[in-house]
Amino acid sequence: MRFNKIGAAELSLSAIGFGCGGNAGLMVRGSARDQTRIAARALELGINYFDNSPDYGDGAAEINLGRALREIGAKPLLNSKVEIRAENLSGIAGHVVASAEASLRRLGAERLDVFQIHNGPCARPPVMAGKDYAHLWIGHFTAADGAMEGVRRLLRDGKIRAAGFICRGNDAAEAGELLGSGLFHLINAPFTLLNPTAGYAIPGWSAGKDFGGIINSAAARGAGTAVYSPLASGFLTGAALAGGPRHPLARAYDMSAAASLRLQKQARAVSFLASEHGTTLAQAAFRFILGHPGVTTALGGFSAMEQLEEIAAAADMPPFGADAMARLQALWTADFEN
Repeated sequence: MRFNKIGAAELSLSAIGFGCGGNAGLMVRGSARDQTRIAARALELGINYFDNSPDYGDGAAEINLGRALREIGAKPLLNSKVEIRAENLSGIAGHVVASAEASLRRLGAERLDVFQIHNGPCARPPVMAGKDYAHLWIGHFTAADGAMEGVRRLLRDGKIRAAGFICRGNDAAEAGELLGSGLFHLINAPFTLLNPTAGYAIPGWSAGKDFGGIINSAAARGAGTAVYSPLASGFLTGAALAGGPRHPLARAYDMSAAASLRLQKQARAVSFLASEHGTTLAQAAFRFILGHPGVTTALGGFSAMEQLEEIAAAADMPPFGADAMARLQALWTADFEN
């Protein structure tokens, strides 16, 4: 396992991180035995960074990870987040602090190594209803009682070591503004074989949200990037390519049949990276991500031990060569129509 340092934060994260979200489902719906067993094996393989959130199973993932780590007797680097909803807008800073403190209690930890705003920044106030936290107006980040003030209080009180936020797409300008504040040292962003725009400029890109090269912008400011959903919600796997069922713990797809077919087509188009390099498609997906020098860690979501072993094996694979990257570039430029 190799490790990448977040410069200003003086943290070294394993190239593969352990994602605790609901897509793979282990830390939300798995058995306590499997949660502990797989987390212990991840630590043996060198994974030292665990990414969590109160939204993962309504706190269940934090509780389960905390229990598993106590049973193992390990203290790896811990991440959690805060979700800001419409009901929190009248006191954002206080909510940010209270959410972090609740996460610490669930995890049984004294301090979070990384704490992130789970809302992506946007230029205008979004319509927020119910449990929605996808976006947050940039003004609510920067206001006197906004999200950034809450982060500053947590840093001041030693409850977190470093802070960050999530990128949701089409938000590179707002994300750049937040990075320019110097407060944030780790962003989370998707960067996949099916949407590489967080790391590479694609002229005329129209195959999905544009992440505006945010990985490069973060690196230029001394910040790192954790890549989430590296397998494009599971479509970049051999099982998905073959049309097989998802793992019983994995969350069902929430998309139209047309969208699913489009992603399957795109995954088939990039599958040459696996067949021609002697790896699985999932390994090829991680190899691509980790080949970008601005990526700090790629967050694997694991449903089973064999998935962990498969992805961990990709940690030290070299970047793809110029020929493979040129073929990818042609696919991206043509919106996968080649």
